Amino acid sequence: MSNLLHNALPQWEEQEDVAVDIETEKMHNLIVWNDNVNTFDWVIESLIDVCGHDANQAEQCALIIHHSGKYAVKKGPFDILRPQAEALIDREIQATIDY
Repeated sequence: MSNLLHNALPQWEEQEDVAVDIETEKMHNLIVWNDNVNTFDWVIESLIDVCGHDANQAEQCALIIHHSGKYAVKKGPFDILRPQAEALIDREIQATIDY
């Protein structure tokens, strides 16, 4: 085989098999439910304090909750959402985490 043709062929390198541990964490939704008890201001303040929303985002979420009956206000791993759901419940806001 000519050198020119030999150089045009793909060159393969030996690669070592490496076990890669990829853990994909399931994402969940933190759902806040509408009620006839809590005010818009309280829900907005709670979303800011507990979920880290900015004022605009919290207000948008509160409006959607009011008009739709519920809204997934945050998405993330269960371990992160659970304390936030509990904090909202402590504030007497109905919150659940979907599975």
